[in-house]
Amino acid sequence: MNTEKSKNMYEKAKTLIPGGVNSPVRAIKPYPFYTKSAKGSKITDIDGNQYIDYCMAYGPNILGHAHPMVREAIIEQVEKGLIYGTPSVLEVKLAEKINSFYPSIEKMRFVSTGSEATMSSIRLARGFTGKDKIVKIEGGFHGAHDAVLVKAGSGATTHGEPNSPGIPSDVTKNTLQCPFNDAEAFIDLVDNNKDEIAAVIMEPVMGNMGPILPRREFLSAVRSVTQENDILLIFDEVITGCRLALGGAQDYYEIKPDLTTLGKIVGGGMPIGVFGGRSEILDLISPEGPVYQAGTFSGHPVTMAAGLATLNYIEKHEVCRTLNDRGISFRKALSDIAAEKKNTYSVVGVSSMFGVFFGDTPMNYQDALKCDTVSFNKYFKDMLKSGIFVPPSQFETNFLSLAHSTEDFDKTIEAFDSCLE
Repeated sequence: MNTEKSKNMYEKAKTLIPGGVNSPVRAIKPYPFYTKSAKGSKITDIDGNQYIDYCMAYGPNILGHAHPMVREAIIEQVEKGLIYGTPSVLEVKLAEKINSFYPSIEKMRFVSTGSEATMSSIRLARGFTGKDKIVKIEGGFHGAHDAVLVKAGSGATTHGEPNSPGIPSDVTKNTLQCPFNDAEAFIDLVDNNKDEIAAVIMEPVMGNMGPILPRREFLSAVRSVTQENDILLIFDEVITGCRLALGGAQDYYEIKPDLTTLGKIVGGGMPIGVFGGRSEILDLISPEGPVYQAGTFSGHPVTMAAGLATLNYIEKHEVCRTLNDRGISFRKALSDIAAEKKNTYSVVGVSSMFGVFFGDTPMNYQDALKCDTVSFNKYFKDMLKSGIFVPPSQFETNFLSLAHSTEDFDKTIEAFDSCLE
């Protein structure tokens, strides 16, 4: 497989862009491939190589790349104008659609990224409760802002240490951490800090670790304990939103949070973030209330058009149900191959999300860190040479899209078998 053009482009990029990439996960070693185009389930690089794509832009492309209906909606809006600086009807229509999927989101505010959504939801929770501390789950990723960019702690009561220079320790001292799927540790943490905790922010499915699935009793315990102690529960559904079900993971697992953040799918492939929840909480947002949030590109008309087209299509064609069924059969095929190899491989997933761990099935962040990342990196490169693009990290989730065909699955299963060998 010739990738000389990508190699040369990366050398040039490094002279202009830190690390040669605009997001660290794209820094594939020794160099990433540069995409020329993408359509359906396939992505094509500038050297002309084509790959079956299970990265799917890390989640937004549930319908596949460049879906005709979404593309038409974008073009139609572009002809009417790119951005106005005034409200548009599309904002109301998309909000109405999201509300119909998510009963817990009575009111919402659109922003441009998932990071903005989680940052704003935490600020809102603090403003509503009058308390400063938050709890995040060890290894959970909620964007790159100061309060949540914290290393995994060593126990339930560990205070967070900044994960990057430039973040004052005074900021992260208010971020407490708890292991995923450990109800006892969570209860102890709350008992020791219950009068100071404004909110718990968590991914109901840990999408940035491979994925890692929740124990239902853990989610139930978190909901019960937060309600009993006047702590807001924030579900970060930037990844799971409108994927596990129309109403996301909270619908799938039947847990109702106080606040929810969305992104990725609800923007139809365009930049978006959403935070929303109970009306009494959202009414504190400026200009109605004192908690400030603003953004020039919030509610961008092109994004609203793409998101509305995507959600309408998902609903009309029962995409979540279709992909859930495909996900079950596809993961079983991979699991059967992994079992035959008589080695420690774990195929994990839910709905249209899946991951391959080179180790035992993890239940939390510390378990995930024990997996064999060296072998995974070799697997990633072998799959890429076979024409299969999976995310280049052991701790990222793979995604199925509606565009993936039976032929794609057959080729992927064959490559998976060969690469594990």
